[in-house]
Amino acid sequence: MYYSQEQIDRANQTNMEDFLRSQGETLIRSGKEYRWKCHDSLTVRGNKWFRHSQSKGGYPVDFVMEFYGKSFPEAVQMLTGEAGAGKLDACPAPSPDFRLPLHNPTNTKVIKYLTEERKLDRGIVDTFIAAGDIYEDTRHNVVFVGRDSGTQGVPGIPRYAHCRGTADKFRQDVIGSDKACNFSYQGESDQLFVFEAPIDLLSFICLYPKDWTKRSYLSLGGIAGKALTHFLSEHPDIRRIFLCLDNDNAGNEGCSRLSSELPEELTILRLLPVWKDWNEVLQHQEEIPNRKFIAETITLKEPAAEPPVPMIRMSEVQEVAVEWLWEPYLPFGKLTILQGNPGEGKTYFAMQLAAACTNRRPLPNMEPLEPFNVIYQTAEDGLGDTVKPRLLEAGADLDRVMVIDDGDKPLTLSDKRIERAIRENHARLLIIDPVQAFLGADVDMNRANEVRPIFRRLGEIAQETGCAIILIGHLNKAAGSQSTYRGLGSIDITAVVRSLLFIGKVKNDPTTRVLIQEKSSLAPPGKSLAFSLGDGNGFQWIGEYDMTADELLAGVEHTETKAEQAEKLILDLLADGKQMLSADIDKAAAQRGISARTVRTAKQSLGNKLVSERSGTQWLLSLKTE
Repeated sequence: MYYSQEQIDRANQTNMEDFLRSQGETLIRSGKEYRWKCHDSLTVRGNKWFRHSQSKGGYPVDFVMEFYGKSFPEAVQMLTGEAGAGKLDACPAPSPDFRLPLHNPTNTKVIKYLTEERKLDRGIVDTFIAAGDIYEDTRHNVVFVGRDSGTQGVPGIPRYAHCRGTADKFRQDVIGSDKACNFSYQGESDQLFVFEAPIDLLSFICLYPKDWTKRSYLSLGGIAGKALTHFLSEHPDIRRIFLCLDNDNAGNEGCSRLSSELPEELTILRLLPVWKDWNEVLQHQEEIPNRKFIAETITLKEPAAEPPVPMIRMSEVQEVAVEWLWEPYLPFGKLTILQGNPGEGKTYFAMQLAAACTNRRPLPNMEPLEPFNVIYQTAEDGLGDTVKPRLLEAGADLDRVMVIDDGDKPLTLSDKRIERAIRENHARLLIIDPVQAFLGADVDMNRANEVRPIFRRLGEIAQETGCAIILIGHLNKAAGSQSTYRGLGSIDITAVVRSLLFIGKVKNDPTTRVLIQEKSSLAPPGKSLAFSLGDGNGFQWIGEYDMTADELLAGVEHTETKAEQAEKLILDLLADGKQMLSADIDKAAAQRGISARTVRTAKQSLGNKLVSERSGTQWLLSLKTE
């Protein structure tokens, strides 16, 4: 429960004398104050208290939390008798019958009992006393406190207490104790050590003090498993449990039963003390040879061994040559992306490709292939008014160009019909135009975790069937970005393909388009190729073109290369039937900053247009006449 500030203020206005008398406590008059009989250093006056031995005091809520072991909301409720406004996310309140025994002003007898009679290390005892988990009550018993797990940085609420006599054999759980929240210590490792009693727990720590704070320890208060089940539910990171119960029949039976009740994924070990229990071992440690305190370590349960991770040795992998549809631009059995802005020739190029695959109309430098079936899946162009006329213009065999009929159910890249259509029709080329239209309504193309499995599976289909899959995509509007980041959606779409192609217009020549290979994972990138479109002559290949993808997408005007400048210079010098010595051409080129090597390359490129005649020791060049 939680409380309003008004309720909290009202709780702190409680008269301390009246409150203590209502709890059956004895007060002794001391001037204007009252002294609490069982804590003679503590006095109360009005709504205030003060503990003189510790120079510490406060208001009623603090008092109830300090001396009655209550949480803040429980203290307010105890003082006001009012319910709070709602529930906290924390654990429910302890049993109303549960109350920690009253603290003795000192822990002298407890410390003497634990360190002298039980032989526990003073430093370890002090650690638990400082945490409030061990203290001396007014009857001089040692009280072992158990708490819930609490929250990060905040100690848990006391829910259990066990009293043990320091002068006799008195032992008893405090009325209302929840045995699920037994005496324990919570470390950070995945190991938990389990004991029958708190003193055995502390004795084991004394025997093995190195890094003890990193591990977790739990007392069961016997051999029942309630505390262990609860502890594991609040600490799911525990993976190894060491059952450290007594070396007797009850302890052995308890270990067997607890092991059978615990989850299969845990490792359960039994640590058998060389004496009956761990405190006896501690008290007789000097008599134990080689300090071998554990008589035997028994494995009671181990998780089933997980099968090893399947591995492939590269020495066992059969080397396979890449099969090409059009080397190096389009590999069979792989994914290729073709990107560009709308209206810049992607679909026209796709039609030329379909013609090359179905009717022996090869693209530039393409090895001739036997005709095969092509699946052309489009979401933007009409089949009758756009796709078929363009295929006819390109010279494709229309019987070999097919479309998956998705009129009843829209097709997506995850659709099983894609693989079936490829296999049933023996298609060796699948064109998806545009890829963005086939991702599916529930897929965010900008999220790598959503697109990666889709494209990975599509790549597997390509490899298993040997089909080349081309994904046609539009570019985003991020002008100035690197070319590989201009595709719509996650960069993972670009990363998964083996070839990345761009098509775009040349800025100062709107009828010229350039096909550029930006990425080639299977061979050196191919040369950029130009084709003309929109000049009345239809689709025509021009040839190699010197331009990068970044230049094309940035709209940079084409600048003549030195080789192109050399070729143009030679043609100009030999125009109108002129003849010129080769050496004089070299000199003219040098004056324009063109090297002799570049000129030689240009002469070789123009070889079918030039005539060479010997003139003494030199060569005379001229242009061939028609």
